[in-house]
Amino acid sequence: MSSRGHCERVYFFLLAMPTISVKRDLLFQALGRSYTDEEFDELCFEFGLELDEITSEKDIISKEKGDGKAEGASEIILYKIDVPANRYDLLCLEGLVRGLQVFKERIRAPRYKRIMPLPGEIQRLTITEETTQVRPYAVAAVLRNVTFTKDRYDSFIDLQEKLHQNICRKRSLVAIGTHDLDTVSGPFTYTAKPPSEIKFKPLNQDKEYSASEIMDLYRTDSYLRHYLHIIESEPLYPVIYDSSGVVLSMPPIINGEHTKISHNTRNVFIECTATDLTKAKIVLDILVTMFSEYCQKPFTVEAAEVTYPNGKSYIFPELAYRREKIKPEILNKKIGISETPSNLAKLLTRMCLKSHVTANGNNIEVEIPPTRADIIHACDIIEDAAIAYGYNNIQMTIPKTYTIANQFPLNKLTELLRQDLAAAGFTEALTFALCSQEDIANKLGVDISATKAVHIANPKTAEFQVARTTLLPGLLKTIAANRKMPLPLKLFEISDIVVKDSTMDVGARNHKRLCAVYYNKNPGFEIIHGLLDRIMQLLDIPPIKEKGYYIKAAEDPAFFPGRCAEIFAKGQIIGNIGVLHPDVVTKFELTMPCSALEITIEPFL
Repeated sequence: MSSRGHCERVYFFLLAMPTISVKRDLLFQALGRSYTDEEFDELCFEFGLELDEITSEKDIISKEKGDGKAEGASEIILYKIDVPANRYDLLCLEGLVRGLQVFKERIRAPRYKRIMPLPGEIQRLTITEETTQVRPYAVAAVLRNVTFTKDRYDSFIDLQEKLHQNICRKRSLVAIGTHDLDTVSGPFTYTAKPPSEIKFKPLNQDKEYSASEIMDLYRTDSYLRHYLHIIESEPLYPVIYDSSGVVLSMPPIINGEHTKISHNTRNVFIECTATDLTKAKIVLDILVTMFSEYCQKPFTVEAAEVTYPNGKSYIFPELAYRREKIKPEILNKKIGISETPSNLAKLLTRMCLKSHVTANGNNIEVEIPPTRADIIHACDIIEDAAIAYGYNNIQMTIPKTYTIANQFPLNKLTELLRQDLAAAGFTEALTFALCSQEDIANKLGVDISATKAVHIANPKTAEFQVARTTLLPGLLKTIAANRKMPLPLKLFEISDIVVKDSTMDVGARNHKRLCAVYYNKNPGFEIIHGLLDRIMQLLDIPPIKEKGYYIKAAEDPAFFPGRCAEIFAKGQIIGNIGVLHPDVVTKFELTMPCSALEITIEPFL
């Protein structure tokens, strides 16, 4: 089985912290000592992690599918640990144990080395021109003389899946393939062909399929169907062959059965195809550094040569170490401590960032290993020093500068209006800031070009194509979704709309609007008009033409002819009021008349 295998997986939200499940006894064995649950929870907190749950496979199945389905499941205790999303080196047991052992100063951080094979024996991967249309990049490496056990093998597969769901963005940026090197012969070719010309036996299948048939085969698969969209609309599918024409994989979908790895595999060929070369390098570095521990020569990785269509060749993995310098006084100031440079260097070394003092104590030189792709700025180094020092050990001090918090005036006005609109019998709604082009244009009888709408460059769905330029569509859609509720329906919303503005540095501007809608068997214009009068009364704006507010008949395609007016206040037009046009009501799937009011509230500050 390999990383693109057909098995159950746990899915993670991209913005959430990934959760890894490790067997408690296996973890304690690797750490060289046992902990109580409370002690290990405290250790995780000290290291910047969180012990989320203590459970077992049986408990998990019982919660998800009921006690009946959990019969016979393993009762081995599992620790579920939340890991920061950018700490790819902690997504497996091997990396977690290594990090904790270095943190507790029981071992030194290992030095990862790239080994060049003898001349003529290096594994080569050649990329052809055709791949530029689908997945133009690839990197490769070899784990030589690796020893797997069942637990090591499971961890190897699980790390690949964790990386796929995290940095690889569900295989859209990078797809990992792992193969038994002893079943194939290099050099390897990474190319792209029409689906009809690709034929091989997919992983865990007993017969050959064409690429088109494979896509159909996995269209109903609960796991692999999520990745089909990445290439299914492409005229050419990516594929990797060995020198004999054996298919290793069709990334990012599935590996071939021929190169399936197992507990007995001794030499592993790893390839990562990608649309983002930087991410591919990081993924390859993480994978080989975590499991080179089990090679005959620990922490060594055999290099592979990748030749791109332009003829240039590169050696992977890079396993690059880099050095950064940071001043001790900056570390102390940012964290709020007062430590000597040598103590600060020691703190960083405990976080796998080997450090030493230079320039007579004026600088700390920090070595960033290939496992720490998350270190991209001085603030990342400062954060690690703070974790090693212990957040609970940082002395609390009174800030040198005293400031008094005050509510933003516009938000304060908004809160006051919300209370009184609710008291007037209207229910508040909170709708999406993004909507479809139709919602703010066609359905309201205007052209999209006249709306000054901010468009989303690559919308994932037709429902979220533009930022809203009016609050009205959101309320009408809310009414449509609640048509079975007793009449009348009286809704309001006070939120931001967004319009293009070339004078702003971001090219757009937010405006705070108030919108109210009345939906009943009769239009109820008098109710909406009464609400406008109440709002103006609250804002202390009298109903007079000179220094107060008034309404003036106007035409708007969203409103019924002769039943629309512009609202004037503070010497300017602040919004519209009227009975909605029947066409607008119908387009929002409503069947009864509707009155609406929408004004901007910023002039009243």
